[in-house]
Amino acid sequence: MTSGRHADFIAGRSRGRSRLALCLAVTAVTMAVELAAGLMTGSLALVSDAGHMLAHGFSLVISYIALRLAQRPADDRRTFGLYRAEIIAALLNGALLVAFTALIVRHAVHRLLDPVPIAAGWMLAVALVGLAVNLATALLLRSSAAGDLNIRSAFLHMLGDLVSSVVVVAGALVILRTGWNALDPLLSVFVCVLILAWAWRLIRESVEILLEATPRHLDIADVGRRLSAVRGVRLVHDIHVWSITSGLHAMSAHVRVDDMPISGTCGILGEIGEILRREFGISHYTIQFESGECVEHPVDHGGGAP
Repeated sequence: MTSGRHADFIAGRSRGRSRLALCLAVTAVTMAVELAAGLMTGSLALVSDAGHMLAHGFSLVISYIALRLAQRPADDRRTFGLYRAEIIAALLNGALLVAFTALIVRHAVHRLLDPVPIAAGWMLAVALVGLAVNLATALLLRSSAAGDLNIRSAFLHMLGDLVSSVVVVAGALVILRTGWNALDPLLSVFVCVLILAWAWRLIRESVEILLEATPRHLDIADVGRRLSAVRGVRLVHDIHVWSITSGLHAMSAHVRVDDMPISGTCGILGEIGEILRREFGISHYTIQFESGECVEHPVDHGGGAP
């Protein structure tokens, strides 16, 4: 990875960490207000919104800790540092979202079977406060969410809070006009369905990175064809591309060239590196050069089949 790209990568995560800390403080205060108001008004939708914010607050703590760990320098045992801590945190956050929605749906079913009166006026007032807070914090995290799966997991939690607040506000208005208290648990189930969709995407992306799958925006065949077009390259094979963390991709490959001194491959390596960075967003790469003779007479390092 070039020093400039690495500096930008670290700077982006530092900004994300500061924004996470601010979002955590605001979320904690709003969650306490919503929980108290939900218990006073009898609104399950409001309690579910507060519970979602509680789960989200916990996810922010996890994300913040993961970002702090990722800032630690690499060493001889962890040569890529602790960037994977961010992905583990994102996976845990996705699992928390699934568990939270299951709990809310269970309570919603009980409320549908046995509706309770709701103080819709207070429900509306508190929901509007929650909506304003969630909108502000979502906007705060939006710019950092694009290139960081860990921040994106916190951002998805925040979007869930935002949509939940919108639904609660709309539900409170309807209950005020119609007195239909059963709408409250129905809206809770609707919010849970949306949250599950976001959680599934988050879990899927986290697992793919942990399994070192090829990033979805890359095609191994395209990378091989592009690099094979470099002057002096005869063939590119054994290509592996994976993500160390979101936005940080690595690659290894064998590049077959004509028999030449090692110094003769410097220009080829420079062009390959420029193509990988500019066209494919791959900033860390390991290239093994080989000639036809290496292919025809491989060296046995042991452990292979005769």
